[in-house]
Amino acid sequence: MHVLLLAILLLLTGCGANSPLTGLFSGAEPSRLAIAEAESPEVEEEGIETIRLSLGRRRATATLIQQQGTRRMWRAPGGVVVATDGARVVGTSGLPQMIMSTRFDGADPLSDPRALIGRSAEARRLVDLSGASRDPTTMRFGLSFDCRLRAANTADGYILVEERCRVPGLSPVINRFWADAETGVVGYAEQWAGPGIGPLALDFDPDG
Repeated sequence: MHVLLLAILLLLTGCGANSPLTGLFSGAEPSRLAIAEAESPEVEEEGIETIRLSLGRRRATATLIQQQGTRRMWRAPGGVVVATDGARVVGTSGLPQMIMSTRFDGADPLSDPRALIGRSAEARRLVDLSGASRDPTTMRFGLSFDCRLRAANTADGYILVEERCRVPGLSPVINRFWADAETGVVGYAEQWAGPGIGPLALDFDPDG
C-alpha cells in the first residue's frame, strides 16, 4: 500500500510538469504551488469534492481523485498532490519537501477527537521524506515521530486537538486540528509538511 501510494504521488506530480504556466517560474523545479494557485478555479463545479490548501501565502484548490476507505488523494493544478487518512496528511508531492510515506505504530488517536477531551494520548509513526527534486541524496527514511495529543473545547463550539511530536534531528513538530464538537469531524487543520517549510493548512469544508 505504501509503495503504491508513493508511485501514484510521483506519477501525478510528473503529469503537472507540462503546465502552460511552468515557464513563468525560474529554476529547474517549478514552484508547483504557485502554479496551483494561479490555475485554481475561483468557483468550484457542483458535485465535485474539494479541499483548500494553504502554504504560506500560496493557496490552491485540490480535487478528490481517489478514495479507499478513510484514505483520500487530492490533486491541485500544477502537480501538487496531497494524500490524507481521515484528516491527517500522510503523503505529499509537488511541494518543496515531499512526504513519501507515513506508517503508524498502532491506531491513530486523531480518529476520534472527542475521546481526547480531558485526557492525552500517545502516537508513534515513521515518515519517509524527499526533496522536491527527488534526488536520492535528499531522501530520509524512517524518521521517528513520538507524539502526544490533547484536546479541549473552544469558545466557538469546536474541539481543538493539538499534537506535539519529538523527531530526532528536527525541531519539535506541532500539528493542530479543529473538529466539530458534536460529530468529531475535522474541518480544518494545520500540519507539518516537511523540514524548513511552514505548516500546510487544509480546509476540508471550503464552502462551509
